Amino acid sequence: MDIYLVGGAVRDQLLGRPVVDRDWVVVGATPEAMLAAGYKAVGKDFPVFLHGETKEEYALARTERKTGRGYHGFAFHADPSVTVEQDLERRDLTINAIAQHEDGTLVDPFGGVGDIETRTLRHVSDAFAEDPVRLLRVARFAARYAPLGFTVAEDTMALMRRMVDDGEIDHLVPERVWAETRKALAEPAPSVFVRMLRESGALHVLFPEVDALYGVPQRPEYHPEVDTGIHIEMVLDAAAALAPGDALVGFCALTHDLGKALTPADVLPRHIMHEQRGIEPVREISARLKVPAEYAFMAEMVCKHHLNAHMALELKPTTILRLLEALGALRRPERLETFLLACMADKRGRGGNTDAPYPQADFLRACRQAASDVTSQPFVEKGLQGPAIGEAMKKAQASAIASVLKP
Repeated sequence: MDIYLVGGAVRDQLLGRPVVDRDWVVVGATPEAMLAAGYKAVGKDFPVFLHGETKEEYALARTERKTGRGYHGFAFHADPSVTVEQDLERRDLTINAIAQHEDGTLVDPFGGVGDIETRTLRHVSDAFAEDPVRLLRVARFAARYAPLGFTVAEDTMALMRRMVDDGEIDHLVPERVWAETRKALAEPAPSVFVRMLRESGALHVLFPEVDALYGVPQRPEYHPEVDTGIHIEMVLDAAAALAPGDALVGFCALTHDLGKALTPADVLPRHIMHEQRGIEPVREISARLKVPAEYAFMAEMVCKHHLNAHMALELKPTTILRLLEALGALRRPERLETFLLACMADKRGRGGNTDAPYPQADFLRACRQAASDVTSQPFVEKGLQGPAIGEAMKKAQASAIASVLKP
């Protein structure tokens, strides 16, 4: 029995990055031998075991064979004769196809170490094209490692385009698309994820609402970048800088301007009412990808109300109160934070605005605090009952908001 550390742990170790998860491959073993050694079986499709103490995953070396379309169209074969090189061959990228033996020796049959040195994301073999999830994974890895200088190899990009042309990605299930997208939105450069999907042609298939934004002009005095698609990329990266690792803010950034693709051509480059026009495509993308309810809700709120946030210092107290109520922010202050981070990213995600101040954020936080400090007790003591208490509280909350000093 030979045991190898594989995949992301080896890759990140070589990159000098923290190792979060450690996965192992076992060569020359049977399921019976693993159970006898104290491992616990957990794999359904192929033999995977948990270590009795560390709880880390140990998988028997295996090969795979394409049997049908999509992510599930594979048959796996695992027995003691499968080598570590054969196991590595089924992996997606060369940087993920490096193994380290227990004695520290590296097994690198596909040049992954060299690709780490040249900062290249390259597919292991043409079998890459058999699994459409890998296209999303490459785009996600590109979003993670772009700050380190990584780029996608041209032959890999060509293969990704072929996967789109051949219709392989049409067989991706929504859950897998969302799982990879959610991870990508939490990466340091989520704009690269969108850009890689667009360059491969996959954005048009998987996110047509986002793809439609490219080429849509905006007023240059407000958006020096002009192109709405470029603006979305900039907002995504601004969101990642403001809220590192927060995919919820990232999803709001991705979808906040979908309505601009629906602006009538005769009014361009103005986008009057784009917030309202964007609500339906936000709902469509959320439903199609089966995103969590909180993601769908907050994306719609940011789409509908981001201009109100930008104009917060000019709004009436009653309008601010309605905004807070729509967000549910009086009971859930974290929703206001998500909303403000997305709106701040929108402000900074445009040419020359990278470090633009956003005093609206602290003002709206203060308004929320002032409104939430109003309680029903004084009105109950006055003898008010039922709806009368609620009406009195709304007036008191609006008055409290009016007393907040504007910056």
